[in-house]
Order: sequence, then C-alpha cells, then structure tokens
Amino acid sequence: MARRIEPWRLLESIYSFSDRWLRLRSDTVRLPGGSTLTPYHVIEAADWVNVVAISAAGCILLVEQYRHAVTRTMMEIPAGHVDAGEVPEAAAHRELKEETGYGGGLALDVTKVTAPAQHESETLHLHEIPWVEFVDGLRAGRLRLPEANQMSSLLLLHLLAQASGDPTVQRLKL
Repeated sequence: MARRIEPWRLLESIYSFSDRWLRLRSDTVRLPGGSTLTPYHVIEAADWVNVVAISAAGCILLVEQYRHAVTRTMMEIPAGHVDAGEVPEAAAHRELKEETGYGGGLALDVTKVTAPAQHESETLHLHEIPWVEFVDGLRAGRLRLPEANQMSSLLLLHLLAQASGDPTVQRLKL
C-alpha cells in the first residue's frame, strides 16, 4: 500500500503583482521532509470559458487573432475570462456574442444577432467552417487549435457526442 503524500505547509504568501488578468503570488512553504522552499511562485488567473459554437448552417465558429505572447496569428474557438460575479454560462454567451456577433443558443444552432463588439486589444476575424471540413482538417493535420485547453474542449464535446442519444449532438463526434 502506498504511503499518503503529505501536503506542503504554507508559511507565508505575498502578492507581488496583480492586475485584471492575473496575480503573482510568492509563497514560502515547508516541505514534508522539513525543508523550506522560498519563493515558490504561483500564477493565479481568472476563470476562463471556451465556446464550441455550431451555427444553424452547421459551421463551427472560429476566430483568428494575433497573440502577442507567441508573436503569431492563431485560429481559436471563442473564449475569454469570466468576469467577477458572472456565472460561466453567462460568460460563454457574452464572449460568443462579443467575438462573433452570434447568439440565440450556446453551442448548437447559434445565429447572427449583432455585430461583434471586440475589446480594444482584439482584432478578430470570424471564420465559419462546415463541421465536416473542420473535422477533416483536424484529422489530416491541416487545421489545429494550438492551445491545449481548446483541444480539451473539443475532446469533451466528442465524449458528449459519443454518449448522447440525440442525433443532432451525435453528429459532432470527432
């Protein structure tokens, strides 16, 4: 039988940076063996939502935008932070509408309801790709979403589609 892994004991925490996007916390911790580790840095970020949205025409909605951290343009599913006091589902609706102008649902059969209302730091181009072409592009390696959290959202959709008895949802298998 394996021994229980003991947690580290927090001795001190200091926030050295905080803004609307993230906070940097520097901890001093006591390890189970008795030694002290300082600093142990922790990056705290706001909760996040990803939206895999399929239009009434059967197209996945993707946004193309420049990402300064990696100095290149990337293709992504609509996504963003959950604002303070906001529930994730409301954040998903808001982000979808802001980035694409689509609404009227959350994931399936969304329709164009307004013009996108992008933030000043965003220059987004909307791409509407038929679901079958998107899946074929993923399988062939011609198309990829570069962030693991976005690919995990597609995996969750695939698992949901596999388990669903609804033919509309089942067609979203990867």
